[in-house]
This record gives sequence, structure tokens and C-alpha cells, in this order.
Amino acid sequence: MTSPQRFENKVVFVTGAARGQGRAEAVRFASEGADVIAIDACTEFASTPYPGATRDDLAETVRLVESTGRRIVAATADVRDFDGLSRALADGIDRLGRLDVVIANAGICSGALSWEITAEQWQETVDVNLTGTFHTAKAAIPYLIEQGEGGAVVFTSSVSGLKGTPFTGHYVATKHGITGLAKTMANELGEHRIRVNTVHPAGVDTGMKMRDLHPLIAKYASTLGSIYQNTLPYTITQPEDVAAVVAWVCSDEAKYITGAQIPVDLGNLIR
Repeated sequence: MTSPQRFENKVVFVTGAARGQGRAEAVRFASEGADVIAIDACTEFASTPYPGATRDDLAETVRLVESTGRRIVAATADVRDFDGLSRALADGIDRLGRLDVVIANAGICSGALSWEITAEQWQETVDVNLTGTFHTAKAAIPYLIEQGEGGAVVFTSSVSGLKGTPFTGHYVATKHGITGLAKTMANELGEHRIRVNTVHPAGVDTGMKMRDLHPLIAKYASTLGSIYQNTLPYTITQPEDVAAVVAWVCSDEAKYITGAQIPVDLGNLIR
């Protein structure tokens, strides 16, 4: 089945593009006609219980995008480094000619009871998830305004951006922050026809193996575990399912939607 070409002659910028949702989003937009600017830190994080993405992972994203026939400019850049992020984005725009869609997807997670989160865990999570999203928007939005043709911005939040999921207080704080930032930017950018929305997945099969979170859910199963239960009879979402929703909310089919929180949550948020 041929994908609709909703993004023909458009360029999308994706952070955290080496694997998981970022890769799926890059490939989805390419399959619908977009060229892609892709970045990933391709590094290890001190606070996460799972390995970081690699340069080989980013190279695989490049291969998959190019297999659709579209162009991609990929770079190793860390969203915590505003100057490096800005240079990578500028290079991509110089080579591909424009910018239309921004997906601030890069993020990390770890598990602990709120009062047992280390200062290092807190700082790294805030720096990557919240400050990194701000850096992405700060670097990209001036291009969209100057271009004068509107645009779409999506921040990857989480069900944890709308509810207090246990054992992830630092992550929850960043995802709520992202949600609030998007609402403010949606108000500020409306006059430029630039839409800003957040997506809120439940668990996604991204390779982030939460070895420090799952034992806590099991330990507190009778008191707190139900907060993680879904309404639909599935345990996890695939990255491609989230990418499909992101593509829709960035398309002209959703041109009147801004400042919204779009759940891709298996019914988790109504429990």
C-alpha cells in the first residue's frame, strides 16, 4: 500500500533519530515525501539503565530513509549542546533548502522513588528531556517564522506528561514541563500559522529497557501498579504507531489543531 504524499517538497527535523520513535518518525515522513534532517547524541548516559544509541544506529536510520528515495542529512549532535544542535540544523537547512516540521523527540528515562532520585539522575534527565526540547524549538522556530509559510512542531511528551506515574518523578517533571512549554509556544506562534502540539504515548517498544523501573512496579503492584494499566488489551505500542499519529498531527489534515495533547496511550489516561 502506497503512503500518501502529505509532505512532498517539505523538510522535517527529528531529534533522537537513531532508533525508536525518532527513527520511525524519520522513516514515516520520508515515506510520505519529506526530506529529513536527523540528529542523535549517539552517546551513553550516566543515569539510564539501558545503552545509548550508536553511530551505527544513526547510519541505519539514514539507510532506511534513503531506501524511500528521499534525502537525509544526519549528524551526531546532543540536544543539550545548543550551539552544536544549531549548527547541525543550519547545515541541514542549507543542504535541503527549507524547514517545515520540527519533532523534538530526544529523551531519556530511569526509575526510582522520587526521594531516592540522585542529583545526577535529576540533572541529566532535565537537561536532555526539557532543556533539550527547549533548545530544539529555540534553534528551529526562527527559521519557520522567517520562511513565512507556517509549520508544525511536535514535542514528544508521555502519559507521564499528564499524570503522576510512580517511580519516574524526574521524568514526569520534564514531560509536564514539555507539555506546558508547548501550550505557551502554541499561543505565541499562532499568528505565524505555526502549530505546536504534544504527543503522549504509553509504553513504546524503543529499546529503552527499564531494568530499574519494572522491579518497582512489581514491588508496589497492589498499590501503585494499576496506574500503569491500559484499557485496550495491549501491553506496549510500536514506534511506527506513534509515528503515524505524529505525521497526522503535522499534516494539513490537522491544520486547525494546536496546543493539544494527543494521547497514543492504549487508554491508559482514562484509568
